[in-house]
Amino acid sequence: MSLPHLADPAGRYRTMRLIRSFEELALEWVRSGLVVGGTHPYSGQEAVAVGVCAALDPADQLTSTHRGHGHVLAKGADPGRLLAELLGRVGGLNGGRGGSMHAADFSLGILGANGIVGAGAPIAVGAAWAARQRGEPTVVASFFGDGALNQGVLLESLNLASIWRAPVVFVCENNGYATTLPAASAVGGSACGRAAAFGIPAETVDGMDVEAVRAAAERAVQRARSGGGPSFLECLTYRFEAHHTMERRFRLSYRTAEEVASWRERDPLASGLAGATATGLPGAAAIDQEVAELLSEAAKFALASAEPDPATATDHLYASGLRPRSGAAL
Repeated sequence: MSLPHLADPAGRYRTMRLIRSFEELALEWVRSGLVVGGTHPYSGQEAVAVGVCAALDPADQLTSTHRGHGHVLAKGADPGRLLAELLGRVGGLNGGRGGSMHAADFSLGILGANGIVGAGAPIAVGAAWAARQRGEPTVVASFFGDGALNQGVLLESLNLASIWRAPVVFVCENNGYATTLPAASAVGGSACGRAAAFGIPAETVDGMDVEAVRAAAERAVQRARSGGGPSFLECLTYRFEAHHTMERRFRLSYRTAEEVASWRERDPLASGLAGATATGLPGAAAIDQEVAELLSEAAKFALASAEPDPATATDHLYASGLRPRSGAAL
């Protein structure tokens, strides 16, 4: 059973619009000082998160990145609780303790965004292996950027997933830059070549086309669920905004305005809307209004959520209630 909110083109467009609008609101809140520390906007890459999650079942899991809002929302997280998490409020997904880069919701199979490049991959492999040991048909999608392609932890994860035939779909969101470093000058060989070296089937797909991503993800998920082992998707995409909201303050210059404009002409929301309206489903105005109302209520919830009690600042820092194994010396 696929995720209900992504079951048709209108639902997929609606979710991409939600992600885009969420990021636009988050940017406003960063600039106003409501969100402290900034965010890594996902605008432009919506088709990857939505396309991959459209191939997943509710019981499937995912690991995310520092640019994780899109993945979390696509899997079905409450936007109000995610906004509250950005604000550090107790109503957040993680009680305000995770913030933008560490949002998680185990009840939805969201094993967590991660501020360490590539660090979600071993978590995904471990979760997939554990599910298989329990006899569950769970598939785990692991998102990471092109900047993770040279991280040893990702290569180790590819190797283990191949050996164990773990039901993992590795999703490389290749947006062309690792912060400000062009991928072309930092990656020897290719993304898919790394997967092929471990005997993992790999495919490059247009990451600006939600239906193309969904089709490729469905093939990979079916392979994993049927016992065929891991797959690797390289989704060619582009982030419209800065790597991080602090970038504007630093006045970094590594992309031309013409480059950004050319990618904006391929906005995934435009192609997603075309797919939705072609099937006779509601047009942009109706869906956009629905999303605007949803996000307005989400913002009210987040702003009304309580600030954390300073007395709880050290909660969850140390393990408690642990029982030593039999025979262990105390």
